[in-house]
Amino acid sequence: MSNIPIALTVNGEPVTLHVSPWRTLVQVLREDLMLTGTKETCAAGLCGACTVLVDGEPVSSCIKFAFQVRGRHITTIEGVAGPEALAPLQEAFITHGAIQCGYCTPGMILMAKAALDRRPDLTEPEIRHALEGNTCRCTGYVKILDAVLAVARSSKRLTS
Repeated sequence: MSNIPIALTVNGEPVTLHVSPWRTLVQVLREDLMLTGTKETCAAGLCGACTVLVDGEPVSSCIKFAFQVRGRHITTIEGVAGPEALAPLQEAFITHGAIQCGYCTPGMILMAKAALDRRPDLTEPEIRHALEGNTCRCTGYVKILDAVLAVARSSKRLTS
C-alpha cells in the first residue's frame, strides 16, 4: 500500500508527511519527527506513557494511526514548555520529586495538563480520576498527585 500524505500541526508547527497507513502516531512522532519525549510502552493503549494531546484531548498515540490525526493539532511533551521556561506543571513535577525514571512523566504531564486546562482548580479526587489511566512503576503516585494538586491549588489562588 502506498504512503498517505498527512498535514497536521505539531507543537504549533505545521508538518506535512507521507506515512504508511499502518504507522502509529507514536512511531511518526518518535521516528520521523524525532520527538522522543513520547514513550511507547504497552502498544495497547493501557499504560498512558504515549499520551499526547490531539486538539487538547489526551490520546494514546500507540493505538492511533497517524493518518487519523490529519488536520489536527498535536501537543507532545516537547510542546508544553515555553521558549524560556518550563510550564508550571513541569516545574511542580520537579519541585515535588514526581519524576523518578521519567518514562511515564510525559504522559502524566499531558494527561494532567488536559484535565487542568478543562478545569484549573481540580480537587484531589478529580486529579486521581484524571490520571487513573497512567501507570507509574517508580513513584507510587503520591508525589505525582502532590505536583498536580499544587498547580490546581495555585490556580485557585489566582482565580479567587
